[in-house]
Amino acid sequence: MTGTARLQLPLLSTGQAQKEMTVNEAFQLLDVLTGGCIEEGPRPAPPGSPALGACYVTADAPTGEWTGKPGYVAAFTSGGWRLYPPIDGLSLYNKAGGQWISYSAGAWEEGIVRGSSLVLGGQQVVGVQAAAIADPAAGSIVDAEVRSAVIQILAAMRQHGLIAI
Repeated sequence: MTGTARLQLPLLSTGQAQKEMTVNEAFQLLDVLTGGCIEEGPRPAPPGSPALGACYVTADAPTGEWTGKPGYVAAFTSGGWRLYPPIDGLSLYNKAGGQWISYSAGAWEEGIVRGSSLVLGGQQVVGVQAAAIADPAAGSIVDAEVRSAVIQILAAMRQHGLIAI
């Protein structure tokens, strides 16, 4: 049986018997991976009493029924555990951590959002990091409080990655 290119959804064959098995397997996979979420971060082993429909990401060296499937999406179904290999671009919501995890270049990343800008209400509020700005150090009139405030503002901008160090 062959599958689709990205999600490996099973395809029906001409004259295939028990087509409902293939279609149901495809529905199961779609249920897990589209709009998906996991219960918690990567786990080394299956939980003792998983709820039907519960999903997890397997750890780097999983054990038990997950052995040999590092980084896979593990879904508990009426037929037991189904393990799906992740594909680049797959994102799942981590219920326990309250953050998204995404699969890219062979690894899961949690809490990292990638993009070229952040636009809120139609207004760009964060863009590509600007060049470094030197701390104030000279001038004909020195105001220690202003200089201290500017240094603190620059430090906060550097800490948040808005300007280079």
